[in-house]
Amino acid sequence: MSGTEDIHTFPFAPASNNSSLSSRLTSAIQQNHDLVLCVAAALSVVLVVRYLASPWRRLPPGPRGWPLIGNALSLRQAQWLTFTEWQKTYGDVIYLSALGQPIIVLNTQKAAADLLDRRAGIYSDRPNNIVAASILCGGMAIVFQSYGSLWRRMRRATHEGLNRGVPGPFRPAQLKEAVILALNMLKKPSDWDSHIRCGSSSMVMSVTYDTPPITSWGDQRLKGVNDFSAQIGRTALPGAHLVEVFTWMKYIPRRFAKWKREAEDGFANFSVLCEGLYNRVGVDLTNGIDRPSLSASLIKGADRNQLSVRENAWLVYIAGSETSSAALAWWTLGVVAYPESQRRAQAELDAVVGRARLPTFADLPHLPYVRGMVKEALRWRPMDPLGLPHRSTQDDWYRGMFIPAGTVCIPNVWAMNRDPALYGADAHHFEPARFLDEKGGLKAGPPDSVQEGHTSYGHGRRVCAGKHVANDSLFVNIAVVLWACTLEPAKDDRGEAIPIDVDGWIDVGLVVRPMPFGCSITPRFPEALSILVGWIRLDSLFVTIGGDE
Repeated sequence: MSGTEDIHTFPFAPASNNSSLSSRLTSAIQQNHDLVLCVAAALSVVLVVRYLASPWRRLPPGPRGWPLIGNALSLRQAQWLTFTEWQKTYGDVIYLSALGQPIIVLNTQKAAADLLDRRAGIYSDRPNNIVAASILCGGMAIVFQSYGSLWRRMRRATHEGLNRGVPGPFRPAQLKEAVILALNMLKKPSDWDSHIRCGSSSMVMSVTYDTPPITSWGDQRLKGVNDFSAQIGRTALPGAHLVEVFTWMKYIPRRFAKWKREAEDGFANFSVLCEGLYNRVGVDLTNGIDRPSLSASLIKGADRNQLSVRENAWLVYIAGSETSSAALAWWTLGVVAYPESQRRAQAELDAVVGRARLPTFADLPHLPYVRGMVKEALRWRPMDPLGLPHRSTQDDWYRGMFIPAGTVCIPNVWAMNRDPALYGADAHHFEPARFLDEKGGLKAGPPDSVQEGHTSYGHGRRVCAGKHVANDSLFVNIAVVLWACTLEPAKDDRGEAIPIDVDGWIDVGLVVRPMPFGCSITPRFPEALSILVGWIRLDSLFVTIGGDE
């Protein structure tokens, strides 16, 4: 019998020198056909069962992505508009993937509240951001921090400083800033947006550091704060730096990486600025000067909260000035584009306040329409249409959909705040009356709108700690400006109103602002300007003699 015949007869016999490995393997399979089929069938069953049982088959619906990069190319400017359009096809929870990073978009207040509010324990983390959060902010900016021990201590300290006994202590300074804003807008209407920016920044500086009003946009403190804010806006943009994808790049020495040098220098420079302002408050406290400010509260509670000077100094981070000024800019657009809302608010001010004195915080309970304006400005055009992203820390299930640990959760605030099911068919219009009841009083907003009537202040344990101060600032600015001023569209050489792009916007990094537009601002009645000037002089007199407002 030949060698070949021997192999066919005995599958595991030694092969001849002329036999290949493939020939022997083929022969073995042929001789053990049934066994091979059984093994293959069993393996197939195991793979099918694992596939059918895999939670990844039950991800939320979403658009198909490209191999490897997923949906990365779809995540461009105006993502909130893209996500809102996708909602029509995929629903209120959408799944995306960008370079392997799982992402879900929450398009309704109900979905956001169910996850980010009611399951805050596993949805309060932040995505990693190497340049903006870790290097430029040195891990100190609470808005970017991971959900850990330091964040909890800093959050508790901020909450105490901005919510305990507040908003009362800061209201005199906020009223003063509002009067200065109205006066500046009447004196130089063409610079109304700069007045808003300067006034908002000055208010934040006053609340945090007890600084006197800052009336010049060129003030070095404001310049340092605003330059740093702009730098954060640039570095935090998705796709701004390759190191966010190729994380090994963070080990490149700074002399070979311009982006690292700029971020490290930015952190060092801003630390000097904010620590200097913070320490000045400490010197005042040592000398017996104790006026209301967030810094004073942090200094007094430093031992209790176990925070260092640098950590406390960074707690007064400056995001509030950008968001407040953006909200006022959108409100200005709203009352200019919808003049009936301005007339109604001014009628309320005349009925409650009259024209012989300025509105104050004592009038707040009696001005429901003006308070509705605050809510509507924040709802109609949210400063951050997508909100800041959260990150899940463990696998979760929601309505039969699997959400893997490490998923970036993006709240589509734009879609939530414009939901016709919650705000009516006119949700895309500026209408403060939607927050009033049948008797003209202020009513509660939708049940999942975080007690504000909108979702522009965030969700869960990451909700804005300074929202009460921000609401007070918006209220008093709107009340004083509308009491003193009439705002109208700017006119061309022929006296005709210049059209305004109501839907236009510009992205300035941290926030979205309206497209620049002209605004005509005039005194609403002859005595308005003199009353504003007289109030400022009287306030200066009280300050000089050590009085109190």
